[in-house]
Amino acid sequence: MNRRELPRTARRAGRVALATATVSALLTLGVPDAGAAPPAGGTSVAEAGLGTARVGALFAGGLGGGHFCTASVVRSAGRDLIATAAHCLGRAQDTVFVPGYREGAAPYGVWRITGVHEDPSWAATGNPDADVAFATLAPLEGRRIEDVVGAFPVAADQPDGVPVTVVGYPSSEEEPLTCSNATTMASVSQRRIGCPDLSGGTSGSPWLVGGALAGVLGGFEGGGTEPDVSYSAVLGGPAQELYRQAAAGRG
Repeated sequence: MNRRELPRTARRAGRVALATATVSALLTLGVPDAGAAPPAGGTSVAEAGLGTARVGALFAGGLGGGHFCTASVVRSAGRDLIATAAHCLGRAQDTVFVPGYREGAAPYGVWRITGVHEDPSWAATGNPDADVAFATLAPLEGRRIEDVVGAFPVAADQPDGVPVTVVGYPSSEEEPLTCSNATTMASVSQRRIGCPDLSGGTSGSPWLVGGALAGVLGGFEGGGTEPDVSYSAVLGGPAQELYRQAAAGRG
């Protein structure tokens, strides 16, 4: 796996190492889903709350730069890790994460990215099955992101047809949308969900199963070319190992 460091001038702090056995325990379920879900296959505004505070918009440079992707906080040793689509982090050094963003407000602050973990096959060929990445965040006013909003555990290897809740920020909206529906397998490595209005900007949105991250919107066709059908790369062995390394602070 590949860890891409940002320039030294962009770094704010290192991360805390974690034993592999402890990181494995992060691959669990057990927290509420993010927000109240609409009827199956319907999309609505996500209610503000503990779960949706862990989901945020990615902005170019700052709040004035416009939001273009979505990310979410996941558990890690350094308490400083977000998950998103790899294609969202092409200019990570200029990207900030705003959890719980609504109507121009950053209720939990604006967090700068310090480093990126991505699969080598994504960097080399743009492999859609590797369109998932993790990024570390600099502390803000002496606090780590997970201490402020909490974090989702990661739940890989989900069965075919598992119901999923997606929470994301279309670029045309100033608050997050959510949709819940059963999924189908588009291929052995890509999962599909039918949800309306998940348009540009929702790339990187967490796919939640039992309150744990089971994928991110991306993969096939960058997440899909139609707003009513979205995709996520399956979090198989390579993605799980990428997460373990990112969560433990290993390159």
